[in-house]
Amino acid sequence: MKILHLSTWDIKGGAARAAYRLHKGLRDINVHSQMLVQDKSSDDKTVLASKTRLIQGIERAKLTFDALPLKLYQQRPETLFSIQWIPDRVISKVNQISPDIIHLHWISAGFMQIETISKFKKPLVWTLHDIWPLTGGCHVIGECDRYMINCGACPQLASTKEKDLSYWTWQRKAKAWRNLNLTLVSPSSWLANCARSSSLFKDLRIETIPHGLDTKIYRPIARKTARELLNLPQDKQLILFGAVDATSDKNKGFHFLQASLQNLSNSNWKDKLEVVVFGASPPENPPDLGFKCHYLGHLNDHLSLAVVYSASDVMVVPSYQESFGQTASESLACGTPVVAFNATGLKDIVDHQQNGYLAKPYEIEDLAKGITWILENPERHDKLSYYSRQKAEQKFTVEIQANRYLNLFNEILVNSN
Repeated sequence: MKILHLSTWDIKGGAARAAYRLHKGLRDINVHSQMLVQDKSSDDKTVLASKTRLIQGIERAKLTFDALPLKLYQQRPETLFSIQWIPDRVISKVNQISPDIIHLHWISAGFMQIETISKFKKPLVWTLHDIWPLTGGCHVIGECDRYMINCGACPQLASTKEKDLSYWTWQRKAKAWRNLNLTLVSPSSWLANCARSSSLFKDLRIETIPHGLDTKIYRPIARKTARELLNLPQDKQLILFGAVDATSDKNKGFHFLQASLQNLSNSNWKDKLEVVVFGASPPENPPDLGFKCHYLGHLNDHLSLAVVYSASDVMVVPSYQESFGQTASESLACGTPVVAFNATGLKDIVDHQQNGYLAKPYEIEDLAKGITWILENPERHDKLSYYSRQKAEQKFTVEIQANRYLNLFNEILVNSN
């Protein structure tokens, strides 16, 4: 069996890391797995990308050209919106490799035209890394449910017209993807239910398989040692927050965290806590968090992330919407309890008052209450840490994930013959 994963990146960003982990996990159980990416960062020979500087430059420029129609919507908020209309060269590359199954991951940023997907002649599996495959262009739906019927009058375009760019993008998907030999995989129950509600995919087979991670790397490291490595204080309790573009991506909920920390700073916690942020460099004008903050910048290697999680007492993932929430599962694997809102994909990761705390969506006071509940009792914290690691070992190992995908691939191939 030959599996080909298609992903915009190999290790850049959470979705790419998830795709690459699965690719490596399949290879570890002797599956012939390769990745075809638009922009390669690793030195892995099983990850394929254009080698010439000219082609690489063209691929990067496609993102700019793909976004040109968005200039018609000058009032739209600064959120990611993917149209995927630029022609690509993916089909010829895939045909040269001739896989048995094509596995789609996150394919935006100009990597692949919507219509290209309908031209593949092999069975398709598509792992949803966000909600874009269901919508007319947005990656986070907020309160909008237009994707259930057809998009239009899109709030993320600040549009009131029914036949706007989101409508036409959705129509392109509906036309191109009408008769695909496609199985969807969602990392969370929430996103799977969204897919079942989608007018594009409601009649397809939809499986739920959580993202996996290497629990030999993501494991508890002695807190004292971890803090020494990062030059973090030993005499404070540390609150961790992190994501790609941690402080600038509104969906990641930094504003929720800031408000809850300011709430805590007015209590007797004032001199006991400090904050650690990864995924963002120190800003020129740091926001007032109510506590001293350590900015660690962008961390791309797994060992550094494991050290950061282990150095912290609690991880806060205050996202508005998450298809899964990999930072939460990584944190649990390192024995660090997680506070999040009781919403979207994070509900599958955090078990309320067992390995963390699920606050009422999107209540600042309850988020602050969750942080203090985790930290106020050392004996309870030890139990939460134990059950955090246990949850990761039972649910989120890459071995479990890879074997579930292998069973799915085998079943699809048997049914296709």
